[in-house]
Amino acid sequence: MYFKNLNEFITALERENELIRIKIFVSSILEAAEINDRVVKNINKALLFENTGTKFPLLLNAMGSEKRMCMALGVEKFNDIGDEILRLFRKFTSQQLSFLDKMRLLSELNDIGKWMPRRLKGKGASQEVILENIDLNQLPVLTCWPFDGGPFITLPAVHTLDPETGICNVGMYRMQVFDNNTTGMHWHKHKDAAKHFLAYKKQKKRMPVSVSIGGPPVLSYVASAPLPENIDEYILAGFLQKKKVELVKCLTNDIYVPSNADFILEGYIDTEEPYRLEGPFGDHTGFYSLADFYPVFHITCITHRKDAIYPATVVGIPPQEDTWMAKATERIFLMPIRLTMLPELLDMILPAEGVFHNIAIVKIKNAYEGHAFKVMNSLWGAGQMMLNKVLFVVDDSVDINNIWVLFEKIIRSIDIKRDLLLSKGPLDVLDHSVDKTGYGGKLGIDATPTETNVLPDFAETLNVLESLRSAHTFIIDFNRELLENQYAILIIAVKKENFQDFELLKNEISSLPAFSDIKVVLFIEHLVKPSDYKDLIWRSANNIEPSRDCQIVKHVSGKYMLFMDGTMKTKKIDNFLKDWPNIICANDETITLVDSKWESLGIGEFIESPSRKYGTLKYSSGAIVEKPDESFNI
Repeated sequence: MYFKNLNEFITALERENELIRIKIFVSSILEAAEINDRVVKNINKALLFENTGTKFPLLLNAMGSEKRMCMALGVEKFNDIGDEILRLFRKFTSQQLSFLDKMRLLSELNDIGKWMPRRLKGKGASQEVILENIDLNQLPVLTCWPFDGGPFITLPAVHTLDPETGICNVGMYRMQVFDNNTTGMHWHKHKDAAKHFLAYKKQKKRMPVSVSIGGPPVLSYVASAPLPENIDEYILAGFLQKKKVELVKCLTNDIYVPSNADFILEGYIDTEEPYRLEGPFGDHTGFYSLADFYPVFHITCITHRKDAIYPATVVGIPPQEDTWMAKATERIFLMPIRLTMLPELLDMILPAEGVFHNIAIVKIKNAYEGHAFKVMNSLWGAGQMMLNKVLFVVDDSVDINNIWVLFEKIIRSIDIKRDLLLSKGPLDVLDHSVDKTGYGGKLGIDATPTETNVLPDFAETLNVLESLRSAHTFIIDFNRELLENQYAILIIAVKKENFQDFELLKNEISSLPAFSDIKVVLFIEHLVKPSDYKDLIWRSANNIEPSRDCQIVKHVSGKYMLFMDGTMKTKKIDNFLKDWPNIICANDETITLVDSKWESLGIGEFIESPSRKYGTLKYSSGAIVEKPDESFNI
């Protein structure tokens, strides 16, 4: 289905009982995000806040489910998009076309031409109103979390031009509002817009930038999509909605923007101007990304539709709306990877707990020895997959969407010495676990071997664990369920107090006969329950830097086991020399305020704040837990 604008999408959501209208006043400062967090983790509806204290309604979680994401993309299910790509690829690459087939192909090519963006003359709906006073305070911009550096525009489509080719790029980069007419521009080094910025800087030129907000939801999605450099994002939008994206020229620069967006922010970046401190920001990792220096965006004009709605997204501890945006990307880009790079790739998932880049699981048609390692190295060199940290490869006998079948296959089939690959390369700039920002270790696990080990009995292991817990006060808890069900993985919650205790425990486990059949030992923080699998995976995956925190150790029996340290790293114990961020939670004042007005929100039965739970997992108060020059003990 094609939506002309955001209002049409909202009407469709309401028709499908996917949207809740909230009529009472809700502040965009902390309050809306707290309500959103409760809803997205429970009943999961889109939310339209009609009274924001500004003249514009606020839309949250619009694409926060499989159904709503598919509606936004105009498909019944995600795989429909991959199937369409495969159909076109096979048709255009077929060597045995009849004359009639070739004539039909001309018609197909004509249809493809309909996807290309079209530039209109004159103004568009997104320019119906020109704000006389440039003031971002007129928009209900979100402050999501208590230690955020300020309000952030979280769903922008940022348009920049390559100064040498004139090719436009559209990307999604958070924008902290500094004052009424300036924001930060948080783009990372590997992003196309950052490359454009450096090219303008080299030429000592001012860089034109325009930002669209809203419009048909497909426009927001393609701004976040990991397209190859110099591929127009609006071609992908045209393909998805089967209709051209119509563009209009900005009023104060030469950039073309969607005619049916809700808001347009026009302006520039002075490439000679010093960077400004931006952040902290409660990020999609579930941790704060800490303050750093980024370019400053100066706004020269703000335009909007007469009936504009301000859309935003809240990120934080998963799941959130971005989980489903990532799922769409996973499904859409699986097929191009198969067709152009890895024909053996059958399926791929990026679990929500891995926050996009930390964990990937791929299924392949395994054909030869070392095939899985070839796939690992290929994927670590492919676009945004270069940022992946832990990669599992399984064969075609495994249902990777059944987490317990998948987990059993992995833990029963792998040989720790033979099937693990430790490598290094680029990592996400938001990865706080690394010693050097944007660079660190990667772990590949080949779970394709067809043989499976005999299921061991861990009754004696459990007895010895109880003894170790009694002997060592730093052992707080361990997981029993996995061992009772004969999974060869041990999860121990520890309170790290010094390096010697940690090493002592590793030495004991690797020397006691009761642990001879254990393959993986994962240390987690004492704040996390070993039986809460989703949270411990999310937290540990964020905290592990494989080249530093993964160690293959030979057990006294001659077998090998993998030790993984999923705890916080400190200067005192780990000689970690960077700031360590806190996890994201609402503050007590916001929770109490939302509790008090819940009945009047019209959402339904009371929903407890997720931050009541996650507040117990915080290291401390503030965005930063520890600075390297300070002592801290969790």
